[in-house]
Amino acid sequence: MARALPVIVNKNGGTAAKLGDKLDDTLTNAFRAAGTAADVQALDGGEVGDAIAKAAKTGRVVVAGGDGTMACAAQQLAGSDAELGLLPLGTLNHLARDLGLPTDLDEAAKVAATGTATAIDVAEVNGHVFVNNASIGLYPAMVRTREGLQDGKGWPKWLSAIPAAYAALDRFPHHRLRVDLGDGERSIVTPLLFVGNNIYSLDKGDLGQRGSLTDGRLSVYAVARRSRLSLLWFAARALVGRAQRDADFVTLGECERLNVSSGSDSIEIALDGEVQRLDSPLEFRIRPGALNVVVG
Repeated sequence: MARALPVIVNKNGGTAAKLGDKLDDTLTNAFRAAGTAADVQALDGGEVGDAIAKAAKTGRVVVAGGDGTMACAAQQLAGSDAELGLLPLGTLNHLARDLGLPTDLDEAAKVAATGTATAIDVAEVNGHVFVNNASIGLYPAMVRTREGLQDGKGWPKWLSAIPAAYAALDRFPHHRLRVDLGDGERSIVTPLLFVGNNIYSLDKGDLGQRGSLTDGRLSVYAVARRSRLSLLWFAARALVGRAQRDADFVTLGECERLNVSSGSDSIEIALDGEVQRLDSPLEFRIRPGALNVVVG
């Protein structure tokens, strides 16, 4: 008898949480329709990483959740021979979108079960893997406040974004950073530094999207110094995924390695939307072809 395909689900996020008690049956039926038996494991976020590492020993593992969950999977699987199938059950699903994967659950399950794997790049900072982007400055501060409102008051993400933006701008922060893209250190003053895994488009209609996840480069952008009002508008748009990178960001360059330091011993950073504090300096690098992702 064929082995059931392990399907690890972050049950607390996005679509999974909305499905509630119907989650297991919904996913099981989606894979059954694709001709595959599924071993669905719906877990709390803190349990997902270990479950992925264990399940991946058998070859292919499917992970269901948002971009933060996909980054957790990449942390466990990058550099291994394991194959990662994606079920995009988050809010924005940047990685799945840039890979051209379907957002319909039944179609995504079919791809995850029967598709072939291709190697894509991941990025890393101080040993922490991210699949989309990292940011320093306003965005981590806003995410922290927004999540507090979502958890404490039960507000939706879009509504929480408004007071979160006000709170983050209360002190009108501009960060003094030193960055080195491999061509010498330079000092910048910015409210937000953005580092992308591969090259983010600046063209209208494709803003915030990547044409490739195999170019082997980091893309580095900074938000220019600006007034409080214009920063407030930028902050609100950024929190709901509507930043306009052609208008809001200054391109610093592309590189394979990047060092970022500040005047403090640690720096708060958002990695694929998950906020944490890492020791300074931050040492970024691209890891070409490190993750095997199942595509159509």
